[in-house]
Amino acid sequence: MVIDMNEARLETIEQIREFLGGTADVAFSIPTDESTLRTFVATVLRRFDYFRLAKGARGVLFSYMRRLTGYSRQHLSRLIAQYRRTRSLTPLARTSPTSFARKYGPADVALLAETDRLHDTLSGPATKVLLRRARDTFGDQRFARLAEISVSHLYNLRASAPYRKQRLHWMRTRPSPVAIGIRKAPAPQGLPGYIRIDTVHQGDQDGMKGVYHINAVDIVTQWQLVAAVERISEAYLLPVIALLLEGFPFAIRGFHSDSGSEYVNHDIARLLEKLRVEFTKSRPRQTNDNALAECKNGAVIRKLMGYSHIAQHHATAINRFYTKELNPYLNFHRPCYFAVDTINAKGKIQKTYPHDQIMTPWDRLKTIADYRQYLKASISSHALEDQAHALSDNEAATQVQKARKLLFQSINRRSKSAA
Repeated sequence: MVIDMNEARLETIEQIREFLGGTADVAFSIPTDESTLRTFVATVLRRFDYFRLAKGARGVLFSYMRRLTGYSRQHLSRLIAQYRRTRSLTPLARTSPTSFARKYGPADVALLAETDRLHDTLSGPATKVLLRRARDTFGDQRFARLAEISVSHLYNLRASAPYRKQRLHWMRTRPSPVAIGIRKAPAPQGLPGYIRIDTVHQGDQDGMKGVYHINAVDIVTQWQLVAAVERISEAYLLPVIALLLEGFPFAIRGFHSDSGSEYVNHDIARLLEKLRVEFTKSRPRQTNDNALAECKNGAVIRKLMGYSHIAQHHATAINRFYTKELNPYLNFHRPCYFAVDTINAKGKIQKTYPHDQIMTPWDRLKTIADYRQYLKASISSHALEDQAHALSDNEAATQVQKARKLLFQSINRRSKSAA
């Protein structure tokens, strides 16, 4: 037989125990709406006089109500506690635990909107002075509450819906789109020539800007070229970027940067268009779009050059160090980790960094099938191979450290003489 939620035929705890054990030939049709379920719980508690039962009997009745309602143990316990207090399971109307009493009502919001309209919406502190003068100087008691408002909460009232309904000219600041570059992650498809570029600033001191480092890294091979400029205006930056693009041994197909104005401008766009290079820029909230260049900023530039201020006029000397010593070392002698993508059981791509994939950018370039076809016409693989074996890794690293030491000695001497 089928019994609805009134199920008055189960009259004893023993019958309910048999039902729970599956020995009673009884089935129930269970409504799913909250009000009916609450009514059922209240009916059962009242019919069996739940709070006068022994502990074991209450446990049987508790299991019975859980099975029929589908409530969790915690939720059913809360309902029983509510029934014990109020003898009712009517849903309680309550405010949020974090809500506060409203101090400023619709009349105050309307008064603030009128004041802003008359005075063309002054700043928060200036508006607070007007509110206080209205109460204290001119005796208008309508401003009694508003005169004590904090500046931060004044802006909260201005952002509220009732205020905006009265000030129809209010609108959000809309971003101005810049139609330069494509917002997407570069897709090199395993081919060299797609570089990521970023700027590293060498700090300020006494209001004076430091030198800027330009860091360009190929995505697939991690071939890295670093340069330095005094300023990041187009007069300084454009020639350096052109030299960096020319310095890569393979043809450049893609140029990816963040949204900084030193790269996202019409001068860079014209330069890349002339070279037929795709210009992409990082997407909002996609931190991995330019992550490779960011990692190289810390692992290479900051490790070698530190964080202390270096004056802008040292850019030429730093550039000589980069071109002659650092860039060859980075590409022919400094090993890099290369990721291998694997698909796990859930179908997600996981990156691993096996030890047999740690190699120099030059060695990584040679692993690309028929890599010579991607080299520039003016560069031969034999010349690159000779450059890679002209010095051992330790000898190249020693030259870099010596040149770096001489560079910083020169910078310190010039800084002391200038002081």
